Amino acid sequence: MTKGSGLLRNKYAIVGVGETEYSRNSGRTTRAMGAEAIKHAIDDSGLDYDATSWGITCYAVGDAASSEAISSDVGIRLDYHADTVGGGSSGETLVSMAIGAMEAGTCDAFIIYRSMNGRTFRRMGANPPSGTARLAPWSVEHGLSGLYTSMYGIASPLNSFALSFVKHMQQYGTTSEQLAHVKMAHSWGASNNPKAFYKERVTVEDVLASRYIARPFHLLDCCVETDNAVALVVTDVARARDLKHAVVAIKGSGGRASKWRPEYHFNDGPINQVAGIYTKDAVFANAGVGPEDIDATGSYDAFTFTSLLQLEAYGFCPIGEGGNYVSDGTIFLGGRRPNNTSGGHLCETYTHGINMIIENVRQLRGEVDDYCPNWQQGEHTYDYSAGHCRALKNPVHTMNLGWAQPATGSALILTNDI
Repeated sequence: MTKGSGLLRNKYAIVGVGETEYSRNSGRTTRAMGAEAIKHAIDDSGLDYDATSWGITCYAVGDAASSEAISSDVGIRLDYHADTVGGGSSGETLVSMAIGAMEAGTCDAFIIYRSMNGRTFRRMGANPPSGTARLAPWSVEHGLSGLYTSMYGIASPLNSFALSFVKHMQQYGTTSEQLAHVKMAHSWGASNNPKAFYKERVTVEDVLASRYIARPFHLLDCCVETDNAVALVVTDVARARDLKHAVVAIKGSGGRASKWRPEYHFNDGPINQVAGIYTKDAVFANAGVGPEDIDATGSYDAFTFTSLLQLEAYGFCPIGEGGNYVSDGTIFLGGRRPNNTSGGHLCETYTHGINMIIENVRQLRGEVDDYCPNWQQGEHTYDYSAGHCRALKNPVHTMNLGWAQPATGSALILTNDI
């Protein structure tokens, strides 16, 4: 099969989504949370626990529980399982892996999940609240990059990722004020999301007034840390047509692609461009659409600038013009192409990108769980003021942009037009 051939376009669908409460003190194991999220996703799909041939995978890093263990608690027998690693590009990549496993005939439906006590146990860029001292996982466990960077004090994702965006600011004149609009936009979605951890709308001034974490980036440029689990169920469209919900088909996927020498991409410039410049060629060719056809994006936002850099890389605006793109109203609710309508990682929760896939599935189904009185019947007011609606009007295509680091990326295009 030729890359970008589109031979699997609209052949598979995401039929189930599920999550636990998004909290900062779950008091539970990742095994228990993972099983709960998976059960919610299976129940949401309508697939039979016993009569389905199951495959499963997860992003297995830190305190994650294995697929073998969780499948026992869920009450399913596996015909395929393979856990993997990969950071915030995992969700989109694991969807591609699921399609590959089903296309090979190993199973009929595939579960993808992420379960993590990201606040109370294994924090991605800091010590846990217990005070147990250790090096950040980024510097030791995420490949050889730690050998080259830790000696300079780069010991967290923000320290490492920030170098790419500081260069962007220097070269293109992008400002902190422009960047703060990303947080502001995502907070609009969160303010209309009962599940979001941070529901209060923030302003550009709020972001700039928050304390520095690593100059020039402020506290509110950084994502929330949470304890939670999320899950997806993927199967073929023929089977999906007989299930509970409107079909949300997988129109195209790409990645996990990388720049040259991803373990130390600073040697191969430009460092202010990210791996999406490679992923986009495959994902858009596979889907048969372009950036202009996308109605909403879910761009990985561990930090405000990760969203901006990816939106540029995938061609939603020219390279160097991301500051204008994120600050001109485009990515806000009611804008031309809203981004992270649930609040994303900056406001809703942190799940290495999977919650943004869940959100786009619900948007395409017309089942967004906002504050509209009759949202469960699919009725929405489209009043985007705080405490009201976040559903989009008749979206057809959504796109998720995944990021593990500047040098690694993945993408997923979904549609309800099949």
